[in-house]
Amino acid sequence: MDATGRSAWARGRVLASLAVLTAALLAFHSAVPNTVGRLGSLLETFLPWLGLAVPLLLVLALLRRSAGALVALLLPAAVWATLFGGRMATEDRGAYDITAVQHNVSDVNADPAGTARALTGAGPDLIALEELTSAALPVYERVLAPEYPYRAVRGTVGLWSKYPLTDVRPVDIRPEGVGKDWNRGVRSTARTPWGDVAVYVAHLPSVRVQWHGFSSGRRDESAGLLGVVLAAEQLDKVVLLGDLNSTVDDRGLTPVTSRMRMDSAARDLAFSWPAAFPVSRIDHIMTRSATVTHVRSLPATGSDHLPVAAAITLDR
Repeated sequence: MDATGRSAWARGRVLASLAVLTAALLAFHSAVPNTVGRLGSLLETFLPWLGLAVPLLLVLALLRRSAGALVALLLPAAVWATLFGGRMATEDRGAYDITAVQHNVSDVNADPAGTARALTGAGPDLIALEELTSAALPVYERVLAPEYPYRAVRGTVGLWSKYPLTDVRPVDIRPEGVGKDWNRGVRSTARTPWGDVAVYVAHLPSVRVQWHGFSSGRRDESAGLLGVVLAAEQLDKVVLLGDLNSTVDDRGLTPVTSRMRMDSAARDLAFSWPAAFPVSRIDHIMTRSATVTHVRSLPATGSDHLPVAAAITLDR
């Protein structure tokens, strides 16, 4: 009993309610509406970090000596572990056929040559780059050409490959009102030993967290256009690499994620942004008729993003 005569089970009802609310937001985040400030997408972008409420509430429950709050905390802890516990695994999950690296190299990167060398050090078969500038592109071409003789560049995105590339064409993912010089998508066919693979590189528009909410309208529109293109792809095997400016939990990317195989490794955390203190993975490697067996973040380069590498097994 405390000074007011309440037992350990009667104390901390507010804390217990907050624990239940946290569990509800984790489990039913898709029910949070996007009509006002796209709050649903904002929550989903940083959804794993909602788990920080559990240790905070635990400390408060211990200070309050509330048995009820402590029991209630088991609920959000269990939901978080179910959603994200498996995504924290870092071990290789099996054999693979090819490796790919995805990197937004930043248009203000002061060391493109060093960045290119760092990416080749991971030994990938495919390298996708975004935010290529006219000044930096020749540097990337020169450094990557010896090991990656095949390339497909359109606008500010590009793909370098150890395998021959054919049927290279731009992918129009421009939101309404954006000029024709905005080119952030490219598609090519990689001639691999396991058959032809359609490889897409895309850079969706940036989002902003503003006083009135989450500004993601253009990103969502661009994701819808990319989803239409992916749905129309004729080849069975597809690899998508890109800076999609959100996490796989964000409903704004549903037009894309619904067209790809979102196996457990593709959903791993492997935070990539911002490079100084990564809090989310907005750089992705997704597949269709193929399996991502392992995803990891690579060491920082001269970009504000970390590179992301994935091992991929192609369906036979």
